[in-house]
Amino acid sequence: MDSIKANDSIIHFNENCYIGINKHLENKNFSKIFILVDENTHQYCLSQFLEKLHTTVSIEIIEIESGEENKNIDTCMGVWNTLSELDADRKSLLINIGGGVITDLGGFVACTFKRGIAYINVPTTLLSMVDASVGGKTGVDLGSLKNQIGVISNPDLVLIDTKFLNTLPKNQMQSGLAEMLKHGLITGEKYWGKFKDLSELSLEDLDGLIYDSVVIKKNVVEADPFEDGLRKTLNFGHTLGHAIESYFLSKAEKTSLLHGEAIVIGMILACYISSELTEFPKELSNEIKELLTSYYGKVEIHQNDYAPIIDLLKYDKKNNHGNINFVLLEAIGRCKIDCIVPEKTILDAFKYYSE
Repeated sequence: MDSIKANDSIIHFNENCYIGINKHLENKNFSKIFILVDENTHQYCLSQFLEKLHTTVSIEIIEIESGEENKNIDTCMGVWNTLSELDADRKSLLINIGGGVITDLGGFVACTFKRGIAYINVPTTLLSMVDASVGGKTGVDLGSLKNQIGVISNPDLVLIDTKFLNTLPKNQMQSGLAEMLKHGLITGEKYWGKFKDLSELSLEDLDGLIYDSVVIKKNVVEADPFEDGLRKTLNFGHTLGHAIESYFLSKAEKTSLLHGEAIVIGMILACYISSELTEFPKELSNEIKELLTSYYGKVEIHQNDYAPIIDLLKYDKKNNHGNINFVLLEAIGRCKIDCIVPEKTILDAFKYYSE
């Protein structure tokens, strides 16, 4: 697969990843290389990455704990302190090997340490390959509130080696697939149609679909790098999805949801709201709900959960002037941004999901 130029980054795929990074290391005069991993990518991914890396530059490994609950400023403090103790300077390079937590947090650490050092993302989950590692969004959570602190800053390279997907459990693959389904709904029938029968989807199909998803996101981000208009469409399903994810993360009695699991719920809710407030056909909303719940199952959301989830919407990053802004669909591939949704319609959407 051909490499993709995206703003200030180059995205390489599979074997081109290692040709690309070794050429980059040869051309740049990095003083030290630091590799950020969690315990999973340290065990399953690091060795196969290092054996393809050709450099005489000193390499140090920094490990953090996996999980969304560790995507916070405290973890950043630990990494910043470690970089300082290991004599990192402004000519150092940080390579982030992992899922969205690693690429988001590692990118944020890199672009704030000594006012910015170079970094490279090596996404190892399907979700991070098609979403988190592309587009320059870096950052951490504020308590249970998703991605409240961060900056937009592009890595030098993004290296997408789909062999790393062989290390993932099924639920992590499903989580990443949710973002690809979103790309289909906001882009058009041609891409959406490829997911109509998820039971037939094989790992062999994924390379092409991942490439298509990266191209979709790259095109949107290039047209609107700072989310003034078109880029907001990438948040379809995320307004309520993020609130649900944050709510489940904050409640000890609830089982935390993976990002994609929460976004699937958010997309079903957004489709229902679209059918109430735009021209989006109700039968199509029902078809999407049936497809997604048949593959992902249904999460139990009780009536007494609705109000606290809705209350979390005020923290959504798309809000402005006191308004909670939704992305809705008028048709598959045609979005309407900055939509104000009555609370009653949101409550009806939750009931629709639970039916």
